[in-house]
Formats: sequence, structure tokens, C-alpha cells
Amino acid sequence: MSPPADAARRRHYAGLYDPEPLADDARPVLVVHGICQAEALRVVIEATTDEVRAVRVPPVHELTADDVPPLLRLLARADVLVAQPVRDDFHGLPLGTDQVAARAPRAQLVRIPVVRYTGLHPWTVLVRTPWMGDPPVVPYHDLRTILTVARGAVRPVGHRRPDGYRAVARLSLDGLRGRETAHGTLRASDLVEDAGARATLTPNHPGNAVLVPLAGRVTEACGIASPPRDPGRTLLPSVRAPVLPEVLDALGLGDGPTRETWALDDRRLGDDEIVAAQLGWYAGRGPVVDAAIARNAREIEALGL
Repeated sequence: MSPPADAARRRHYAGLYDPEPLADDARPVLVVHGICQAEALRVVIEATTDEVRAVRVPPVHELTADDVPPLLRLLARADVLVAQPVRDDFHGLPLGTDQVAARAPRAQLVRIPVVRYTGLHPWTVLVRTPWMGDPPVVPYHDLRTILTVARGAVRPVGHRRPDGYRAVARLSLDGLRGRETAHGTLRASDLVEDAGARATLTPNHPGNAVLVPLAGRVTEACGIASPPRDPGRTLLPSVRAPVLPEVLDALGLGDGPTRETWALDDRRLGDDEIVAAQLGWYAGRGPVVDAAIARNAREIEALGL
């Protein structure tokens, strides 16, 4: 990492790298550990209450070996640890939820789920293959494109099946409920249902309509009575997947906002541009294609692909 970038990172995560200001702050120290959703929740908590010092830390997938010592020092003085499920020895580092909780001996542990929901984007999936990276343009795979590659077809395949859209939404919500139960987390699945067409921007980027009330459940679990406060901006805005009218109609959300194109910050890209960029990328990456098909077999069947 170049010195300027390192300096900027240290300024951005000053609470991690420079613990001295914490010594002069009598408020309880709160740390949120997880993926990008964790920082979004921290922002809402910070906007909601000044009863805690919500320290900004990098998302778990951006933490490096050099970050571990300052993180452990921060955890040792944390009063509240809000944590998403992270497996032990994530990226070869002691960053699993149980591992970081063990290094925060005085902290109240509040477990929160990783919110993933594909109901609004039934073809869009995540396939984490660190050895091959993410596809170009957007870090998401389209099942229609995946099957085009697998079958040697010329164009992506797909059918508009309302029952299929509903089935994918049910599978996704059931999966979220199952993860909540398995990891003993606060509930978010009901918030996803209640948010309707505003539930997600992408399958793994919940909208404010989910993040804000989920942060409220965190503060409530910490004994903070303040109602959650929306910070007044979209919390995970960098990528927004299409939301098609026929999908919303099938889910009984026909009056919700639609989006015909991908939105990448200020850019608008149609599916055809994404497909053109990604088709070539899959050449020589058969394991990615196989993994996507295996992990999403039920969704593929439900959609009639």
C-alpha cells in the first residue's frame, strides 16, 4: 500500500489506529464487525444516539495482518461488540466471530445476520471464488448468463414466470431465517418482508428500509431507548441492480419503484452491456460456472431456466 493511501486509510479509521481519543471519551465503546453492511449499521447507530462511541473499522474482507494488532487492542476495550457471522480464521486471520468475541472479554455481544435477499433480483447471485475474483463491471453473476456459458447458447436464456419469482423470494427468505436461527442473531427477515420493493439494492446490499430498523434492534438490545434515525442518505449506494416491473407484480409489490438498468454510482448500464463484458470472462473459468449452477440449483429450477 502506498504511503498516501496508507495515510488516508489511517485517517478514515482513526479510531482503530489511534486509540488515544478513546481514553478521553467516557462513553461505552461499540464496534461493529462484519462485511460492508456492518459499517452501514454503525452509521445509523451513530446518527441515532450519542450514548456510545461507535468506532469505524474496516469491513472484515479488507482487514490485513497489519490490522490485527490494533483491532485486538480495540476489542480489549470494547463495551459492545456487534458481529455478523464470520468463520474462524477468515482469510487466514483470527477474524471469526467467536475469535474476535474472545478478545473482547468485557463486551456485550450482539449477533446480527448477514442480510442476503434475491427476491427483487431473481437472476442475480453471488458466487465467492477468491481464487478467480469477481466478474467484470459488477461483482455479481446472472444465472441466465451462467447457463448460456454452460450450454453453449448464443444469448442468455430466461422465462418470465411469476410463480418462479415468488419461489425464489420464498427460498431467499427461508435461507435468511435459517441463518438467523443457526447463528442466534437478531431478526432481519421480517424487516426484509416489510420493506417490500425497497428491501435491497443488490442481493447483499439491503436498503435503508431494512438497515435503519435493524440498527434500532441493535440499540434496543444495548438498552438504548432512542428510536433509530435514518442518516438521510442511501447507505450502500455504489451498485444498484435492476428491479423489473414483472418481478414486483409477481410479488404483489406492483406500486414499488422499478429500475430497468444497473446503476454504478452515476453510470447506468443495461443488461446487454453487463452480459457482453462477462461472457468472455467466463472462458477458462469453468469452476465458477459449475459453482454457480450447483449453489443455485433450486433457483434455476424455480425460474424454469
